[in-house]
Amino acid sequence: MVMREKTVETALINAVKAAGGFTIKLVALHFAGIPDRLCLLPGGRAIFVEVKAPGKVPTPRQLWVHQRLKKLGFNVLVIDNTEDAKNVK
Repeated sequence: MVMREKTVETALINAVKAAGGFTIKLVALHFAGIPDRLCLLPGGRAIFVEVKAPGKVPTPRQLWVHQRLKKLGFNVLVIDNTEDAKNVK
């Protein structure tokens, strides 16, 4: 059975919740490439997360947005498996 992106996303949501935080699904109507989730964690930590199905990679536009966010000082992760998703704390 092939793991789907939704499975990875659910593992991320559960891990962040277990760590005492929560996630926000990001939808930008007029700004393509924004990461899928904003994870807000204890201690004032914020991490943007691009969730992908195993083996999939971000599009060039997504990579461009990730670089812009990183230049502003934000943490940006690309997660394509449940193990990495479980380690976001």
